[in-house]
Amino acid sequence: MPFGEIVCGAPGSGKSTYCYGKYQLFNALRNPQNQNPNQPSPTIETRPPIHIVNLDPANDNIPYPCSINITDLITLQNVMDELGLGPNGGMLYCMEYLERNFDWLEERLSELGREGEEKDFYVMFDLPGQVELSTNHDSVKRIVDMLKSKCDLRLAAVHLCDAHYITDASKYISVLLLSLRTMLQLELPHINVLSKIDLLAKYGDLDFNLDFYTEDKSSMLHLTHAVDRATGYVYVPPSKPGTIDESHEPLSGQPNEFALWSSAAGPTRNILGGLG
Repeated sequence: MPFGEIVCGAPGSGKSTYCYGKYQLFNALRNPQNQNPNQPSPTIETRPPIHIVNLDPANDNIPYPCSINITDLITLQNVMDELGLGPNGGMLYCMEYLERNFDWLEERLSELGREGEEKDFYVMFDLPGQVELSTNHDSVKRIVDMLKSKCDLRLAAVHLCDAHYITDASKYISVLLLSLRTMLQLELPHINVLSKIDLLAKYGDLDFNLDFYTEDKSSMLHLTHAVDRATGYVYVPPSKPGTIDESHEPLSGQPNEFALWSSAAGPTRNILGGLG
């Protein structure tokens, strides 16, 4: 079964950077060179791949390898030129057009599953930054519903918020309300993430300690496990060696030789090497 994330947030909150960072993390953990030589590991071919789907028709500067790109179907600039719409109206039209042509997206997602006959893979959907798409416009909600029903995807919403919002009480309350509205609209397991935390120092001292605003700020792996818990993306416990051979089964049906294997595509101890 494929799993994935709906990555949403305001413009400039770091959605594409987050997607690229997680893509790099997955591939670093899939690299056998990062594994403990004393700890056996699945081969790279048996680990579920990660794919990124760009759903922003105005994004022409994509930093990550893109498996599916909405600009192959429609672009915001073409809509503005041909229909005389502004940026906001054009973006709404693009999402409505994708909803009406969902079979285009469904077909390409099914092709990802057929690559190497791999049934288990991970997909990140990079949404546009226009907040009304995930708060009150229904096209994205219906697209998400079809991803779950037609493509059998287990999804969680990852909502990115620029960390500078916590420097002011009114901004902080507004972004909490925005996150709540997004959660109610998308009806998905929802995780809020403060982005650009490294730039927070330039705004001066906070009214409260950073721990007041966050559950954990230690690593991307912690966030990955939080998303895992939200989607239920945990593989089966290990079986006794030699008692069963289900190598022909998809990964979700195979015994896991390393206890519970998360969407980070490997054990979380002694494999990070120089990742910090």
